[in-house]
Amino acid sequence: MQRVISSGRDWPLHDTASSKRIEQEALATVAPHALMRRAGLAVAALSRAVAPHAQTAWIACGPGNNGGDGLEAALHLHAVGLKVELSLLAAPDRLPADALDALSRARAAGLSVTTRTAPAQVPDIAIDALLGLGGHRAPSGEIAAHIHALNALGCPVLAVDLPSGLNADTGQPRGEACVNTTHTLALLTLKPGLFTGAGRDHAGVVWFADLDAAPSPPPTALLLATSPALHARRHAQHKGSFGDVAVLGGAPGMAGAAWLAARAAHAAGAGRVYLDPLDDAAPTCDLVRPELMHRPGWWQSRAEVLSASTVVCGCGGGDAVRKVLPRAISLAGRLVLDADGLNAIAADSMLQDLLAGRAKRGLSTVITPHPLEAARLLGTDTAGVQADRLAAARQLADRFDCTVVLKGSGSVIASPACAPVINASGNAALATAGTGDVLAGWIGGSWSSSQSDAFTAARYATWLHGHAADLSERSPLRAADLIEAMHAASPRNANSAPPR
Repeated sequence: MQRVISSGRDWPLHDTASSKRIEQEALATVAPHALMRRAGLAVAALSRAVAPHAQTAWIACGPGNNGGDGLEAALHLHAVGLKVELSLLAAPDRLPADALDALSRARAAGLSVTTRTAPAQVPDIAIDALLGLGGHRAPSGEIAAHIHALNALGCPVLAVDLPSGLNADTGQPRGEACVNTTHTLALLTLKPGLFTGAGRDHAGVVWFADLDAAPSPPPTALLLATSPALHARRHAQHKGSFGDVAVLGGAPGMAGAAWLAARAAHAAGAGRVYLDPLDDAAPTCDLVRPELMHRPGWWQSRAEVLSASTVVCGCGGGDAVRKVLPRAISLAGRLVLDADGLNAIAADSMLQDLLAGRAKRGLSTVITPHPLEAARLLGTDTAGVQADRLAAARQLADRFDCTVVLKGSGSVIASPACAPVINASGNAALATAGTGDVLAGWIGGSWSSSQSDAFTAARYATWLHGHAADLSERSPLRAADLIEAMHAASPRNANSAPPR
């Protein structure tokens, strides 16, 4: 059993269909009831670990195998001396075979089973074993009542496999009733919904038990929990070895966004960083970082200059960004599009076609939309994007043949060539103005300096962006401070060997 996000490794994620196939394969290789007994033992062991002084427990068991896992856990907790209350939402004759076996053994051990929707007294720990992968609609009736009772408790709550009411694939509640847990023990597979959308808020700390079964289908997605490797700098390299980044943005009233992106690109390792402001009255120098170069009209440079550069376009761009987009999209060798650059593209079919054609001309692109910007690009609304973040990111990657960073809780990084990635780092300290500009700039800087592919650069910058927030003691984390936090947290600058 491992704690997932702090485990020091990345993880395969499997959606509902893949998880059910893995479960069927595992059941075919073990003796009857063995897999559920392993699950119950794992649940009981984690219960004891997260509430070591608990003397009472309430376990809410649903009508499927998830409820059977709860019944098995009750047996183990009862055996070590806990007073266990069991609520079961199913008639025995309607239980699956494994769950019915667990119920018979629980009764034989002297455990009483009731249908109460709340415990007789507040327990020291509660276990949510109501709904697992079998839940496919909004909880209602007695199940909803049990969910509300679990959420009203003041004790730790452990979910079996996933919080009841949460969509395992999307991370969104299926209805109003969804359990808020302090811990979740995922069994056999880790589900994408535990790590994106509202999943992190509902799942609490996620743990994993493989029950000695090895997944065989390819993963639906990957959970990014460690720093992707970028090449370390060599002694003989110089500033020209790390490329040029040009930031096109900063329309009137929004110059700060462009300067933040430029600072981030430089901190990420770019050899030279130019700022081409879209406001003639913008400041001509960053007094804190005077190494950044003010270059009005850079976007009109020779084609060979643009093709050799990494261009970050759109940060604070306003309507003025429209004039630079056709040339940037047509010529930039590496292009990061953010904010108003994406909004302008969403409103212009010609720019959309131009963007989609970049890959065919050997040019690479990263786009970094938040959910509303993604919705505009897809012709939907924010709720539609958030309803299935993995699907939305994949649609954008396919539509524009590029790498996508769909920002938010559990940012999704997608590319047409590989399985999408859900980023495990980060927290709500990043919910401040300008942090998205920092991410766009850092992607550009790390991409330029490492000469890695777009997907690797996006993964690295997104992970580090969240990792710096996880390490910071400040919340909210202001954007300018975030740049310094990322620089300090970068594996190249930390007190450890650089990634290779």
